[in-house]
Amino acid sequence: MRPILPALLMFLLAACGGDAGDGARGGSRAAPLVTVAMAAPARFVDRIDAVGTARANEQVTVSAPVTERILKLNFEDGGYVQRGQVIATLARGQETAQLEEAQAQARVAGQQLNRLQQLKARGFATNASVDTQVAAASIARAQAAAADAAIGDRVVRAPFSGQVSLRMISAGAVVQAGTEIATISDLSRIKLDFPVPETLLASIKPGQAIEGRAAAYPDRPFRGTISTIDSVVDPATRSVVVRAVLNNGDRMLKPGMLLSVAIESDPRTAIAVPELSVVGEGEERYVFVIDAGGTARRTPVKTGIRRDGMIEILSGLRAGQRVVGEGVVKVTDGIKVRTGAAKAAAAFIPNRSLRVAVKPVETAYREVATSLHSRLWVSTSSTLRSNRTDADRGDASRRMSA
Repeated sequence: MRPILPALLMFLLAACGGDAGDGARGGSRAAPLVTVAMAAPARFVDRIDAVGTARANEQVTVSAPVTERILKLNFEDGGYVQRGQVIATLARGQETAQLEEAQAQARVAGQQLNRLQQLKARGFATNASVDTQVAAASIARAQAAAADAAIGDRVVRAPFSGQVSLRMISAGAVVQAGTEIATISDLSRIKLDFPVPETLLASIKPGQAIEGRAAAYPDRPFRGTISTIDSVVDPATRSVVVRAVLNNGDRMLKPGMLLSVAIESDPRTAIAVPELSVVGEGEERYVFVIDAGGTARRTPVKTGIRRDGMIEILSGLRAGQRVVGEGVVKVTDGIKVRTGAAKAAAAFIPNRSLRVAVKPVETAYREVATSLHSRLWVSTSSTLRSNRTDADRGDASRRMSA
């Protein structure tokens, strides 16, 4: 029995394998099923993508010019202020008194100068005395102007129109010179700074249109133009900073936001095919053109840029030519092809052949195992019965002898 079982299993496996092989050989002789794509004109543009940081058109942090107590704040959180508007007033009592004193001294010095000039006209004053008084009057006027400027330093004004930041200080607080009072930002326009590799500098220029998109407003494009290209290339990144200006009349963009940037140039119309139709081998690119007889011909092509699943064909194809789309991996030069929905057939046929080939082997194995188990059980039972019979006979002989 032992030599027969391996031979039986080998026979069954060979028979099933032969059926599967015949099916595979039959499939290789059939024309592969592919989809067809049409070479057609499409619009292409060269595009540079970058990420930039938004900056205010103008932005300044207004600070206290002197150490003093705040008397009044004239703005609200996030409010809008006009150029020249007073946004904070500091205490100025001492400075006011100093101004009045300096103005009084300037008046006295001026009056003394007038009297000396009159005396000189009558010959009772020297030129030296008049010159000395002229200098004294000038000093007095300068001191009055300085006192007036000191009072002006206690009044903080907006340098330009813009939106005020959140207020971080309150009236009555004593501030040191340089303490931040508010940040004013002109958001009517946004400056967008972004890096561009030095290798692409020839593709950009001032005045060129750009489009920015923010994550906060994914469906809203923000359009602008390049205003400046930095004159220095960063040696660490080999890139140059480009600045564009975007209109922001509705104040949707905020300083510090990240925007994706797209710069398009050289719009053109070229022949295009799906990316999956193009096969690459090293530096060579080719497609399979389907002729009128249904034969696939390997055709070298020169490709350009890729966009939205399509690839630009610079040479090698004409508009209207049919090329292989899905299923290109099954095609060789000169082979006949069938066009249609090949996906379902390609997935179904091998699986069905595999199930048919495996099933007889499993069935044969179960049958052989069952047969072996049955025969082993019968042989064991017979041996046990024979042993019991011999034992019974021995007992009977011993009783007769006794």
